[in-house]
Formats: sequence, C-alpha cells, structure tokens
Amino acid sequence: MEPLLNLADAALRSWEPQWTPFLSGAALEQAQHQLETLSELQLHSWGGYPGAERRRLLLAPAELTLAAEALTTPALTGLELLGNFLFDPAEPSDFEAALLATGMPNGALGDLWLRGDRGAQAITLADAATALDGQELTVRSVGVKVHQRPLDELQLPQPRKPRKVSSVEASLRLDAVGSAGFGVSRSRMSALIRQGAVRLNWQPVSSPSKELALGDRVQLQGRGELILERAELTAKQRWRVELLRQ
Repeated sequence: MEPLLNLADAALRSWEPQWTPFLSGAALEQAQHQLETLSELQLHSWGGYPGAERRRLLLAPAELTLAAEALTTPALTGLELLGNFLFDPAEPSDFEAALLATGMPNGALGDLWLRGDRGAQAITLADAATALDGQELTVRSVGVKVHQRPLDELQLPQPRKPRKVSSVEASLRLDAVGSAGFGVSRSRMSALIRQGAVRLNWQPVSSPSKELALGDRVQLQGRGELILERAELTAKQRWRVELLRQ
C-alpha cells in the first residue's frame, strides 16, 4: 500500500490526477477499501474494458472535476500473441510468464485471455506493448509472434452476468465446489488449482481438498469468481450448495 499512498499524496499535493500501475483484483479491493476513507480523495478504476479484473486506479483530489474521457483513456493498448497451440495447449499463466520474462514490469500487464488454440490477447501499458511489437516469444514449446493492437481491435471477453448456481456435492472441497460452479470437470478443476490458476479469497491456494466455508470467494483466472452463499446437509449427508458466479 505504501506506493499507492505516495501516489495519493502526490495527487493531493500537485492537484494532478495520478494513475497507479495495473493492480490485481485483490490489490485493487484492498486499495479501494483503504483509500476510500480519505474524504479528500476520489477514486476511479479502468482496465481497458468494463469487465476487466486487473485495473489501474486513478487517484485525484475530491474537488477536482474530471472529464468523462479522462477516466477511461490512460495509455493502454492491446497485445495479440499468435501461435498454434493445437498440440500443446497453454494457460494464461504461461503467456504471462513469457511476457514478464522479457522484462515487462508486472504492473504494465492488465487482463490476458486465451483465443482458443490460436494464442492469446492482453491489455498492457502502451510503452510496454510498443517495446514488444514484432518480437517472437516461446510459450511452452510454441513460437509466438507479438503484435500491438488498438483496444478496439481486440476480441474482448464476453461480459459475465452474475448468476446463481445450485448443486449437491459429497463435500465442500474446493475442487468439488469449483467444478460445479465453473462448469469444468473435477479433474480439470484439481489441475487448475495445482497449477496456481485458482485463488481463495484472493489468496494463492494449491490444495484441491481445501474445505470451503460460507462466504468464501473462489477466483479462477479468466473465468470470474464464485461466492459460496449457502451450504446445507441433506438427509443423505451430502451438501446442497448455492453459489453466486460473477
């Protein structure tokens, strides 16, 4: 939080809005929770499209009037990462690791999503994208060509509408509940957990057998979040669960 507090102080002292680097969902929630207590500060977030998980936070004096376009036009652009992943499927984490290995700062990378077996797309700071434009990377065993693209040329993920999911499970294990909520097989959910693609209440979790409690939030990279809203034992000692997927 210290770098963010320093940016907030700079915004208040200079009367100039300050954009943070990209923040993860967990860091964004924490920052908003703490900074919203400062009545002299206004906060806005933007990640390149309305449903973005990783976002930059705009810090500005509360009395400063900001034009609408100033809230959604930080220096962001798109990256297209093209390769043939038909025989060696990759996860978003594989693409992220390859990008960060080039020296790209973590705070320069926004959301990244897969494009089937053709590669991935991402949102980044414009300077970082320009430095990578035209380069070739290796993701897993696949050669990938990197192209900078305007945001309006990206095939953005479809916005997720919150919906209720009900299921009956033998336990409240993370892999069982996550499988039901995200609509993937239990073996696939277990593999994603072990690969580090899953967060529990925004914290890393690597054990598929982790037991969930009411109110727990499960985040799956690129697929949103589940909230365990209700869990009741049935007469056959199974768990009837109600989840909110968003």
